[in-house]
Amino acid sequence: MLVKGKAWLAIGIETNLDGAVADVYAPAPSTEVIAIDPREMALSERLRAGEMEAFAELVAEFQPLVYSVTLRIVRDAEEARDVTQETFLRIYRHFDRFRGESSLKTWVCRIAVNQALNSQRWWKRRRRAETHSLDDPLSQESEDRLSLGATLASTADSPETEAITHERQQQLERALGELKNDFRIAVALRDIEGMSYEEIANILEISVGTVKSRIARGREMLRTRLSKTINCL
Repeated sequence: MLVKGKAWLAIGIETNLDGAVADVYAPAPSTEVIAIDPREMALSERLRAGEMEAFAELVAEFQPLVYSVTLRIVRDAEEARDVTQETFLRIYRHFDRFRGESSLKTWVCRIAVNQALNSQRWWKRRRRAETHSLDDPLSQESEDRLSLGATLASTADSPETEAITHERQQQLERALGELKNDFRIAVALRDIEGMSYEEIANILEISVGTVKSRIARGREMLRTRLSKTINCL
């Protein structure tokens, strides 16, 4: 995952602080240039054979990515946990549909995005009454009450710098949350998760040109929103 500083710089903010989707499991026509990864190939074969240890390895490797992506779509920590669990349950049940036409990471992320969008639509139809702040703890355990802002890496050297860094993180997350899904997801995958344009195109089933357009427009909207507050810090 890219650190917060890169996410800020990507939208031109200077800082010196570092449901139903048809067959979401079938690979989309891929524009991604796939490098053959012997480890991934071996893991895929073990998963096809139904090896539980291989599935545990898959979850351990991709759970942080899946949770991070789904959280930025559903914008609710508890719901993101549920969507993450559902994502891996579906991967377990339908892994035989993975044909290696994209990287394993891309395929997993595509399912996560679709699951999150399905969940979001489900809740919107039922007019969900309560919402959770981005400052709500990701863990309900008192000894591990970590907010969303703290999930981005911090390089603060002093309490004052840390406070400024935290506020900027919160500003970025709030501004990101105000974007429409199309722009928010594209920007998050590129500037926070560090994915290539080709990977994002494969995940979202759109062209690379459309990916670049959404990212450019999303960054511009973020820049406009943030320019009103960033100079106050």
